[in-house]
Amino acid sequence: MEETAASARFSSRLSWDLRPNRLAQLLEEKRRAGVQVLDLTESNPTRSGFVYPADEILQALGDACSLRYDPAPAGDPAAREAVASYYSARGLAVSPDRILLTASTSEAYSFVFKLLANPGDEVLVPRPSYPLFDFLAALESVRTVRYPFFYHEGWELDAAALRAGLTDRTRAVVIVNPNNPTGSFLKQEERAALVSLCRERELALISDEVFSDYTFPAAEQDPRRVASLAGEEQVLTFCLSGLSKVAGLPQMKAGWIVLAGPAAAQAAARERLELIADTYLSVATPTQHALPRLLALGEAVRSQIQARVRENLAWLQAAIASESSCGVLQAEGGWYAIIQVPRTRSEEQWCLDLLERDHVLVQPGFFYDFDAEAYLVVSLLPPTETFHEGIARLLQAVGRAE
Repeated sequence: MEETAASARFSSRLSWDLRPNRLAQLLEEKRRAGVQVLDLTESNPTRSGFVYPADEILQALGDACSLRYDPAPAGDPAAREAVASYYSARGLAVSPDRILLTASTSEAYSFVFKLLANPGDEVLVPRPSYPLFDFLAALESVRTVRYPFFYHEGWELDAAALRAGLTDRTRAVVIVNPNNPTGSFLKQEERAALVSLCRERELALISDEVFSDYTFPAAEQDPRRVASLAGEEQVLTFCLSGLSKVAGLPQMKAGWIVLAGPAAAQAAARERLELIADTYLSVATPTQHALPRLLALGEAVRSQIQARVRENLAWLQAAIASESSCGVLQAEGGWYAIIQVPRTRSEEQWCLDLLERDHVLVQPGFFYDFDAEAYLVVSLLPPTETFHEGIARLLQAVGRAE
């Protein structure tokens, strides 16, 4: 068996270093030893103590129509109508024929990359941001090129650096709105610059809006904030979202793409996306039939998540306000926070020391491609008791280091 594996020839798209990093190794050791770790990286809402309407969710999946297979490449019409209603409730007119269902946002990316890029082509992705882009693009034989946001009392797009990253092989610009993990929303002037550049270079926009429902109070009143690109008219745009964040239901495996932009470009893209979707037909029939009900039920879960992340963020900001050697970077939405800690050691060492001595798990900024140190990324999802205790231990560790 070992000889067969050793002699197998695998795709170069999978030539990643799959060895666990030092933090993952230490975490596994702690868990094997039975140590109770305060996990401040938890991003799965189904493991974060929220109350789900279990009976109603299970009933929604029991529709007898699911016993019949009647596939539609773009997705069940009633399900797409429900997604359109979700946008309508947010003041966005999105017709069902602009919506295509996918099994997840990750699959939505893969569909759009297939649509737009040939092997070796490039997409621009933000920095800092979620590290999944490199994997998703590589699986489509597409290259990622980073363009930066910089922090100065808030996150700002470096438009000049973005332009400098363009080549003849650039096919699209990805924007995460709000960004994960910085929590920054795209601003109106940044949107105008992006649209102008994409029109000039005939590029598509891909807007990841999975966290758009999780807006912090100050940002809600900011007239510069761009809530969604679903109403974009000037350039071909793909807005991605799904049940994972909208309803706190990652296990239901339902996402979607909203097409926006000039009508002719939308029609051409939709025709090709339906061909891709028809090749896979990956969205489960029970999930599609349940989608209208799951979106409705998700409102209660989403409200709980919104309340939790706001409460934890406010508590974090208050706890660190008196700690002169630490800071919390400004965030406008999402469910993460970024803590700046003293540069007395590397981010990796901060994380390892916190886990080894204080049994607190956080993530280093370099996981998200921060270009400077020292930043720690924490999730705002954990139950308040866990979050408070974990942050208290983190601040004690900072105090010891002074």
